[in-house]
Amino acid sequence: MRRVGRVVFFALLAGLLAPAASTGLQHHHDIAARSRNELTKNERVEFIRRAQVWNHTDIRSKNIRAGPGGAGAFQPDETVTCDYAGVPTHGASRKFYCSIGGTVVKVRYGSHNGEVEASVVATRLLWALGFPADRVYPVRVRCRGCSLDPWKNHGRTTGVYDFDPAVIERKPSGREMREGGSKVGWSWSELDLVDENEGGAPRAQLDALKLLAVLMQHSDTKAHQQRLLCLSHDSVGDGMCDKPFLMLHDVGLTFGRANTFNVSHIASVNFDDWSKTPVWKNASACIGQLSRSIFGTLGDPRISEAGRKFLGDLLMQLDERQVHDLFDIAHVDRRAPYARVEDWVEAFNRKRLEIVSNRCAN
Repeated sequence: MRRVGRVVFFALLAGLLAPAASTGLQHHHDIAARSRNELTKNERVEFIRRAQVWNHTDIRSKNIRAGPGGAGAFQPDETVTCDYAGVPTHGASRKFYCSIGGTVVKVRYGSHNGEVEASVVATRLLWALGFPADRVYPVRVRCRGCSLDPWKNHGRTTGVYDFDPAVIERKPSGREMREGGSKVGWSWSELDLVDENEGGAPRAQLDALKLLAVLMQHSDTKAHQQRLLCLSHDSVGDGMCDKPFLMLHDVGLTFGRANTFNVSHIASVNFDDWSKTPVWKNASACIGQLSRSIFGTLGDPRISEAGRKFLGDLLMQLDERQVHDLFDIAHVDRRAPYARVEDWVEAFNRKRLEIVSNRCAN
């Protein structure tokens, strides 16, 4: 009888433990089955809480004319030959995909497309100051299989067309993360979730990024224009990234004037509007002048004194040659012949001084 009792006891114990073991195995199976780029809703919140927005960098050593190096970098105004690979299904400005040695890149093009020049100025400024950004190269693109205007005529052709002005976009190193495999990006209001006590960026750096968006007059700030970026190929815990970053992705509507409907000829490399728009809407309260677009998530941000000083210190490390190269390599003079590169440099220096010379009451 005692032997039977022991058998029954262990049988019952096995039955109780089996679901827990099965659940644990299923949990790990589900994690393994998910893409390394996918986050659950809770993991996404945790990612943002621990995220950084800035990397320490040697600003004075940056060659802004050459731009970021690495695999797939191009020389300024280099002629690049590629094979047509279709067009994006989103956006409103002229662009297409092209394959270079089997790697598909995004090409922005067109003499009336201000995002060509704006994307160069904005990404190189972000990169030089230490904020992660896409790598954007001003080039001449020779496309095999393109139509004369791929954004309007999507079909593949037997022709070869040259596109100048044009830029090629390459993603930064790391992995883009998304919730459930489809939800990308982050809204600017979610910067409030970042927690320095959990390893996230300090308030000064978060506010510096907001103020930099004001300086650039970053108009299109909907969540899709930002990215969750994992700067490490290693993971911790249940697949969580150990180096989470929040980065700006699409910054083509910049260096004009932010506006409600993201009208491109106003928002992209518009010297008159950019040079006349002040940095501060209320200087003493440190409220930035940035109109919120209809789907935007950032408008007239309040900046802390620590954030103002942090960005001001970064901006002051750029020398005159670097500032000149920033606008010259982007060929901003194509947008308005009367506005020389020197005029853009003067306007930039004036805005830089607005930031550096101010003091925030908060």
